[in-house]
Amino acid sequence: MRTDAPSSDPIAGLEADRSLLGRTSTAERLADVLRTRITEGHFAPGSRLSEEAIGGALGVSRNTLREAFRLLTHERLLVHELNRGVFVRVLTVEDVADLYRLRKIVQCSIVRDVQSPPGERLAAVEAAVEAGEDAARRQAWRELGTADIRFHQGLCTLAESPRVDELMRGLLAELRLVFHVMADPQPFHEPYLARNREILTALQQGDGAEAERLLARYLGDAERQLVEAYRTKAL
Repeated sequence: MRTDAPSSDPIAGLEADRSLLGRTSTAERLADVLRTRITEGHFAPGSRLSEEAIGGALGVSRNTLREAFRLLTHERLLVHELNRGVFVRVLTVEDVADLYRLRKIVQCSIVRDVQSPPGERLAAVEAAVEAGEDAARRQAWRELGTADIRFHQGLCTLAESPRVDELMRGLLAELRLVFHVMADPQPFHEPYLARNREILTALQQGDGAEAERLLARYLGDAERQLVEAYRTKAL
């Protein structure tokens, strides 16, 4: 069975991303590379990020790397501990509950406002559902998790608000840290595939009320699962 697990050597993987920075690397570009690596699980929650190793792998200056770390700390993906260094943030049960509280407020209100078939505005949502179904067929469970995040990002684009998009990008990046508590992502992600399809169908029919009902139940179930996983891990 394929697990598509992250590489056991995240620094070696970073060297392949060096070309993404271009000839003039900036802190923002570097933050993009590190954000992707963190949210994909290559640097697990609690991992210490070595300035020397990462800077060497990517060929960037220490000042640029520290600025990228600062940006990701502002996004709540990293934490700086005095005299110890920079670490990937470990979220708490309270963080999980707060993330889902915000998701329910924002996402449910967005789909509720759909009063007619959104047409082409659903393209990103449709693509994410299809990508998730393809990943499940290939038993690529982490890819399925990525497709699920894109599904929810797609839902938020229905608001047609750059501020909402920015808010949800940060929130969903944090959420990926929560997902990494799952030793096996399949039992968590796979059951939501059909539910993503149901929400998409309701939106295609212009039934915002039904989409909201499905999404509210969906988010409530996911929150309970993740909170239970966190509590079990803490025992």
